[in-house]
Amino acid sequence: MRERNIFFTEMKISLPIYKLAYSIFFTAVLSIIRGVVFTNEIGGTMEPQMGILAAIFCADTYAREISSGRWEIERLYPLKNRMGFIWRRMAVQEAYLFLLGIAGYGLVYFFQNPIPYWQGEWGKELFLFLMYLLAMAGTIMLWGMLSSFIACIFRNMWAGAGISLVLWIAVNSIYGDRRMGIWNPFSYTFRDIEDIGDVSWLLGKILWLFGTILLGVALKRLIKKRG
Repeated sequence: MRERNIFFTEMKISLPIYKLAYSIFFTAVLSIIRGVVFTNEIGGTMEPQMGILAAIFCADTYAREISSGRWEIERLYPLKNRMGFIWRRMAVQEAYLFLLGIAGYGLVYFFQNPIPYWQGEWGKELFLFLMYLLAMAGTIMLWGMLSSFIACIFRNMWAGAGISLVLWIAVNSIYGDRRMGIWNPFSYTFRDIEDIGDVSWLLGKILWLFGTILLGVALKRLIKKRG
């Protein structure tokens, strides 16, 4: 019962109405205006947008605790407890965004009715969707953690969201693709969409998964240092 109460408390704090409203609106509009013709274009259209949404959505994970005054109370707890607050709220937000990303994929089908790229080969269509889920999960974790870390450095959620946006624009571009190749955080988006057997993009995702872990370690040390 206690764990259940904690879960609902974290949901209430991490998912206020205004964040639910703008994230749902963003995903719905995106599924309408970002045109696709074939099903193999959906994942590459949705993944980067879920990344920037995660950066904006998670930038206040730490900063709101300071602005609300809750951190003055929470800092009296041991570091393990303080980090527990952050990890739980990050998990709640990112789980929500993951489900929203799944819904967005379905909304593209609903609004645009794209043509199955592999006519009649539903196994490949399912594989496309599973690849998207894997890539999206990595993207949400990376950009959510990055914006939280930057916001923690500057103690300002707008800094976290703004700097993340600049980095997002840099890597989610032709220049970023040319410079980084398969090591781009959006290696999945820039993959050869006509070759379903090309999974070299996974190398980039694995690299940035380690990057996400390192950001988490750095965030913990930063909070420990600041008390």
